[in-house]
Amino acid sequence: MRKILVSNDDGIDSEGLVRLAETAVKFGEVWVVAPQKQYSAMSHSATFWTSVDVWPVEFPVEGVHAYVTSGTPSDCVSIGLTAVVPGGPDNVFCGINCGFNIASDIQYSATVGAAMEAANHNIHTIAFSECHAGVHEVTDRYLESIASELIGSPLNRNEIWNVNFPGCSLEECGGIRYGCVVSQDDFYAGGYDVVARNGERVSYQVNFARNWKGSEGTDLDAIINNCVSVGKVRNYS
Repeated sequence: MRKILVSNDDGIDSEGLVRLAETAVKFGEVWVVAPQKQYSAMSHSATFWTSVDVWPVEFPVEGVHAYVTSGTPSDCVSIGLTAVVPGGPDNVFCGINCGFNIASDIQYSATVGAAMEAANHNIHTIAFSECHAGVHEVTDRYLESIASELIGSPLNRNEIWNVNFPGCSLEECGGIRYGCVVSQDDFYAGGYDVVARNGERVSYQVNFARNWKGSEGTDLDAIINNCVSVGKVRNYS
């Protein structure tokens, strides 16, 4: 039977993790290894100089072996691959992330960072993300069929499948766009706002303004047009 490791960066209590595990069990035996807390925007951060604790937890999906760790998402995948899943998994699913992982945001994503950790071990991996608005119609309609299609679709070394679902209604969805490349458009339009001053000490808060203009064929353009974006992301050349 196929063995699937499921992880995320939003933490063990994320409803997106539960929904992904519910889909994963349709394809094989599932192990969940997820962080104890939120680790968004931690990229491929890993723990090298201290130990990482791992312990079993109850999980709301029947038949799933679930563990939580004190480490980062990358730690979760690495430990899952080498120490938790007997013999190692055949596939890794990461997500479902609350928020898109497209364009330049991919470099910050700990969902993608965790997926890339699996790719480093030459494990076939899919990262799933959706709009943070909490509208799941398109995800619920296409998640299983896309997972079924991609789970056996070949990848090169250090490459993952990256899937993003728009936050629109099913009626508004423009379908699935395959072969989307990562947008190289100028996506980040924000900066930092001053939120406090104490003498010469100044507190800044990041402003997450985005430039929603994507070139044709990119993941950003697909999402702007309410389409599911499916493409490959490579870790390094």
